[in-house]
Amino acid sequence: MLVAVAALLLAVWAFPVLWALLTSFKTERDVLAYPPTVIFEPTLRNYRDVLFGSASILPNLLSSTIVAGMSTLLTLVFAIPAAYALARLDLPGKRASGFYVLATQMLPPVGLIIPYYLVLQKIGGLDTYAGLIVIYLTFSLPFAIWLMVSYFEDIPREMEEAALLDRAGRLRALWYVILPQVRGGIAVTTIFVFLNAWNEFLFAVVLGGNRVRPVTVAMFNFISVEQTLWAKLAAGAMLAMAPVIVLGLLAQRHIVKGLTVGAVKGGR
Repeated sequence: MLVAVAALLLAVWAFPVLWALLTSFKTERDVLAYPPTVIFEPTLRNYRDVLFGSASILPNLLSSTIVAGMSTLLTLVFAIPAAYALARLDLPGKRASGFYVLATQMLPPVGLIIPYYLVLQKIGGLDTYAGLIVIYLTFSLPFAIWLMVSYFEDIPREMEEAALLDRAGRLRALWYVILPQVRGGIAVTTIFVFLNAWNEFLFAVVLGGNRVRPVTVAMFNFISVEQTLWAKLAAGAMLAMAPVIVLGLLAQRHIVKGLTVGAVKGGR
């Protein structure tokens, strides 16, 4: 019974992806055929047009890579020491800081888009990589801190205390003792932050422009009032999903380990 339910859920999740994959190899005529055609002559023309045609998304893939990559890197640089401090140090206002980090996750993004737009307009940050990356940090950093605090709290304090007794210092203890123990948590946080930045649309479409136009916004190049180029749209979607899928496959071992570390320790 459980296997059947899991197979059904997997089929529901996989069907849109597989259908989009099939659509990306069809001609526009085959896409609009009724009833839908399952057997057809595949073509790579859609991928050639999407990559090298007049509406190429290669610059948009580059923009997404820069924005998502820098957002993820900066998030980890700030989130790791912040999460460590909240988990280990007795800081004044520690409870209030933890509540603030959690509360920022409850704010609806649509309510922040106008203030963000006005602030970036004042400082000339619209349609720039720096402006979009800073905005992404405002929602990825609290999420990463909130996620990583639990991993730091799972590390026994005795390991760190032994390093401090050997005069290692806080930073050396964090780098050589604590971080190797939370590699799984760092991998999970990296994947989630990168996915959120790569798939984000609302801030990208409002705060971006012609110079900084992520691939999620570039999908609109194939949608117009007259018609929607479904085959090219599907090909673009497949190319946009490819980096995320590859990243997930490469890091799946660390992701599984990081997601289960808390449950394993809790069951002991």
